[in-house]
Amino acid sequence: MSELITAELVDLDLSAATKDAAARSLAERMVAAHRVTDLDGFLADVAAREAQMPTGLDGGIGIPHCRSEHVSAPTLAFGRSARGIDFGAADGPADLIFLIAAPAGADDDHLTILSGLARRLMDPEFTAALRAGDDPGTVAALIRGEEPAPETGAAPEAGTPEAADVPEGKAPEAGAPERAASPADDGDGAPFRIVAVTSCPTGIAHTYMAAESLTAAGRAEGVEVTVETQGSAGFSKLDPAVIAAADAVIWAHDVEVREKARFRGKPLVDVGVKAGINRPAELIAEARRKAERGEISAAPEGGDGPEAGDGGGSGADGAHFGVRLRTYLMSGVSYMVPFVAAGGLLIALSFAIGGYEIADAKSVADHFVWGQADSWAALLNQIGSAAFGFLVPVLAGYIAYGMADRPALVPGFVGGAIALTVEAGFLGGLVAGLLAGAVVMAIQRVPVHPTLRGIMPVLVIPLIASAVVGFLMFIVVGKPIAALQGALTDWLNGLSGSNAVILGVVLGLMMCFDMGGPLNKVAYAFAVGGLADPTDGSLKVMAAVMAAGMVPPLALALATTVRKKLFTRTERENGRAAWVLGASFITEGAIPFAAADPLRVIPSVMAGGAVTGALSMAFGCTLRAPHGGIFVVPLIGEPFLYLLAIAAGTLVATALVVLLKGARRKAAVPAGEAAAPEARVGATA
Repeated sequence: MSELITAELVDLDLSAATKDAAARSLAERMVAAHRVTDLDGFLADVAAREAQMPTGLDGGIGIPHCRSEHVSAPTLAFGRSARGIDFGAADGPADLIFLIAAPAGADDDHLTILSGLARRLMDPEFTAALRAGDDPGTVAALIRGEEPAPETGAAPEAGTPEAADVPEGKAPEAGAPERAASPADDGDGAPFRIVAVTSCPTGIAHTYMAAESLTAAGRAEGVEVTVETQGSAGFSKLDPAVIAAADAVIWAHDVEVREKARFRGKPLVDVGVKAGINRPAELIAEARRKAERGEISAAPEGGDGPEAGDGGGSGADGAHFGVRLRTYLMSGVSYMVPFVAAGGLLIALSFAIGGYEIADAKSVADHFVWGQADSWAALLNQIGSAAFGFLVPVLAGYIAYGMADRPALVPGFVGGAIALTVEAGFLGGLVAGLLAGAVVMAIQRVPVHPTLRGIMPVLVIPLIASAVVGFLMFIVVGKPIAALQGALTDWLNGLSGSNAVILGVVLGLMMCFDMGGPLNKVAYAFAVGGLADPTDGSLKVMAAVMAAGMVPPLALALATTVRKKLFTRTERENGRAAWVLGASFITEGAIPFAAADPLRVIPSVMAGGAVTGALSMAFGCTLRAPHGGIFVVPLIGEPFLYLLAIAAGTLVATALVVLLKGARRKAAVPAGEAAAPEARVGATA
């Protein structure tokens, strides 16, 4: 690990009071070592990762980490805090802070080494040695594995075949299955066997820490635990014979488990990755109880679709299904958005050049004059319309893909195309995608002869599922959905007065609550769906959604300008970038601010977004472009009033942010005292 950490990247007297200040202090060392090219850009990526899930772990460990295009070489910086820093762990502040920086395209070798460190952090003797070290060079060598260190448990036992291939101080290769060594018998001559899968969004640290925690708990409990880590360096599949011999399965994951069908028919404990790190003994005990009761999961026969097993022992199966349903829908929306952006902006540009009547122009394949602007406008319009024509099929296809992987793509696309044929529109695409995924999952559960398994995903499943989904969309549900779509269109067209304002408030709140998250995407998808068959009502909705989505970054940019003392230096620099991001309708520009102070920032920008959405609807503003921010103002109906609505919402959000942060500052700093800016405003409420 010599290329990842040196003495210059070790701070044994980290004085930061907050996790943001700690990340900045350690990142500055990376910049000095020429490992990070853009300090603020990198810190924004760290904050965005932290917003997904706190990186504090029980035992006084904080591991902020991310992949970033601003990292030139994989790097690890270590800081030790005397007073502790809150990283969101249940047992209190962390005193050992590891900032892990991985390039966007980090190679497997470096990720393997980082995963080895993550495993070693689960060893109390290793962390005790880090706390006792008094020389940065010695501590760096200890982390690299060059100094004598306690056995971490991640390395294979001496004398095993694996031990010959693993250098001293390093863990097995990332992605390779890990097995708890020498479990005791459970009383009938054979050990209780568990296979587990661990994974996390970034795939750098939590994945491997959960694996080590489970294997260590297995050794302590006398249970044979074999773990498959599905991390950034890929994964090596568990031996099918090992899975077949297992008595139970544990999934500790925050992203979808790949190839779930391998675990079908086993008792399943399904939890988040942090539970695998912090509660491994409880998970093993729960797996044993489920095996004793004879509970089994019903994972699909193939693909990466969701299992129909229990909710992971939480007792909240319904909530678990709701989370998965949201994942399926967001999968479809995420694949649809590039078609929206490309097609919608091409159409918008064609209107800017040739006017709205250009939509009725003849096909450019039959009539195109090189020197006429109208011909070029018609060309752009027809290309954009072709891209827009894919919206519903792509939405349906990738909803189905999110549920049941590649075998569901064909019936999903077919169902989406039929939704357009029967004029079921955007709602029809949603239903077609869910139907296709469900039909494929049902077919995958049917036992088949081994000789047929090879042709199932490429022939049998697409054939049968397409026929079933086509029948359902043409004969059963297509027309009712088309009627509902028509009713929704009529309702939008008839919106006026208080009803339009209320819808604008709701859309504004959704756009600003999670700033690019699920609610934001739902509101955006609702607006874009209306553009597939534009009406006056749907164009008003699109205008309100984009206006509200511009408010959060613009409000934070303005707040950092008018009240600089309320924000850290990093936030002030992010505020300058937020002007451009907000003007471009990139709501995510406000995420670093929300991650640092969610209880003050999020309600403030939601209030501003609600004001903007309400005013946009009340003013009757319309928009034909699905993206672009102020750069598509010429295509906006009532452009002056539209900009006024954005300005009003921005001012409301700015005022609330300044008010709330100012009140916290007065409460946090007693009279006559002055706190350091980082400590004063960087802490999360």
